[in-house]
Amino acid sequence: MTRDVLVLGGAGVDTTVYVPALPVPYQDTYHVPPVVDRIGNTGAGVALGCHALGLDVAFADLIGDDAHGALIRHALRDVDCAWGPAVAGTRRSVLLVGPDGRRTSFYDAKATPGERLPRELYANVRARHVHVSITDFCRHVYPDLDGLPISTDLHDWDGVADYQKDFAHRSDLVFMSAAALPDPVATMRDVLARGRAHTVVCTRGADGCLVLTRDSGVRAFPAAPLPGPVADSNGAGDAFVSGFLYGTLRGRPLEECVSLGSTAGAHACTVVGTHESPITEALLLSRSARDAGDPAPATPGTRTAERTPSDT
Repeated sequence: MTRDVLVLGGAGVDTTVYVPALPVPYQDTYHVPPVVDRIGNTGAGVALGCHALGLDVAFADLIGDDAHGALIRHALRDVDCAWGPAVAGTRRSVLLVGPDGRRTSFYDAKATPGERLPRELYANVRARHVHVSITDFCRHVYPDLDGLPISTDLHDWDGVADYQKDFAHRSDLVFMSAAALPDPVATMRDVLARGRAHTVVCTRGADGCLVLTRDSGVRAFPAAPLPGPVADSNGAGDAFVSGFLYGTLRGRPLEECVSLGSTAGAHACTVVGTHESPITEALLLSRSARDAGDPAPATPGTRTAERTPSDT
């Protein structure tokens, strides 16, 4: 069996705290809505997002033999997963989310020096595409993926730190956020010049994204309109990646891949939780077509894609 997507690394648990403002003014005690532990982190988001879009997904990662590891196993129970033991335990993030949906993340990588993702967890998986999370133990997988198209997400890289460079220069499709980049265009061009990437995508939140390929200059694309009120922005970047990969693996042109990614990211901003309610294939195609002003496309297994009352 050949999988559509193999995702390597990046599952964890998000503890979400909804706060009255960001940054949080000093105060001894705040009374907040229920604090909830949920499936989180980037690899889990891409895996669950692609799975919800009908792609055949395999996932390999290291997690702890602890309660948070059990939460991850349960959340990814419908995805073909291979787990190895994380010596320091399961990775965690504490997320402070403000009323406008913005978040501040406190990430505990549970890193163990010298730890690597065991080859036997992924080497026998045949896949059309591999997405590599920027966990340290995944930087060593590239030689085993020779000949396969690879994507990665550098997240809030500053364009200078060495940590992300292995991933940036050894992947074919590179995603990043503009959040910490003083000059996004210069960083994108540098990634193309120094690495093997054919496409670099830099997301800019409500300002949409920038796309640079080896065949064209930098192009700016708008963000998709939000389908409802903002709940929180957690998982929006991973949703964008999932929608973009869906378009890529379905053979869509670059412009449609961007549109699909943007639509998926907009959906993620309107649902509570990081990865618990990813957009479905039918809803993605319907909303993306609506945003582009096109007739609703045919949905796999149906004659037309219907627009439901909730899709407003």
